[in-house]
Amino acid sequence: PWGFDSPSRHQDFQSRLSTRERCGDVKARETYPLQRGAEEMARLRMQATALEPDADILFGRIGVQTGWRCLDLACGIGGVTNLLSRRVGRTGRAVGLDNDAEKLAAARGWAQANGLSNVEFVVGDAYRTGLSRESFDLVHIRFLFTTVGRDDELLMEALALTRPGGVVAVQEADVVTLNCYPPHAAWDRLQGAISTAFKRMGGDTFAGRRMLGMLRHAGLLDVRFRPFIVGFTSEDPMANFMPTTAASMRQAILEAGLMSEAELDEAIATCEGHLADPDTVSTSYLV
Repeated sequence: PWGFDSPSRHQDFQSRLSTRERCGDVKARETYPLQRGAEEMARLRMQATALEPDADILFGRIGVQTGWRCLDLACGIGGVTNLLSRRVGRTGRAVGLDNDAEKLAAARGWAQANGLSNVEFVVGDAYRTGLSRESFDLVHIRFLFTTVGRDDELLMEALALTRPGGVVAVQEADVVTLNCYPPHAAWDRLQGAISTAFKRMGGDTFAGRRMLGMLRHAGLLDVRFRPFIVGFTSEDPMANFMPTTAASMRQAILEAGLMSEAELDEAIATCEGHLADPDTVSTSYLV
């Protein structure tokens, strides 16, 4: 639950928030490095499904209650709204916000197909949502510090939306555990290109390790930490996570001059072949 451990921290937070709201969003330009479209939405759906058991453990540890009003910032094609929907019940509300109307259209169809009647999706900027202040019991963020960054701005918006005594839940990546065995040069090359492309656009593929300190130094109370990883074999839908992510970041990788188009295509195909071997295993980023 967030609160401030001293009046000075609370005043400092309010000052930073007020300054941002006076100045407006000075970084409004879109810097999200992953492509849009059907293939990216399929990749996001596979990722959400693979992470779902541990995300549900997170909400269990938090103690999300019936009747809560919860927000999933940058929810994409649905994010964790299905998990929150089940926990808050008919008297609660799970709201997903994203700036991509196409993804939200897919999210609405998915929610309808799964009978999620207490879920709604709204178009908005996660850094400047326009939603009512202190109106949510829980605000959840996943992989937005990793992909886009702007840490202070994002955290201030999340705190402003959360009622005092409510909860901010953060899931972010740390690629220290993103590996395959046996090792392969194509995997390593794609991983290096992805991490560098994220960094050049303001993201940080090691963001997860910073979250505990960031939240504590912001003055939040009762900050807790539970990392997890997921493992994959050739039979798993997420087996091709590395090459599909590289394909989704094609434009960012090419524009940064990290690989030529031919080199990228070759690395993706070679990595896919390696991961198709039933003896190959891979592990996800640390969350």
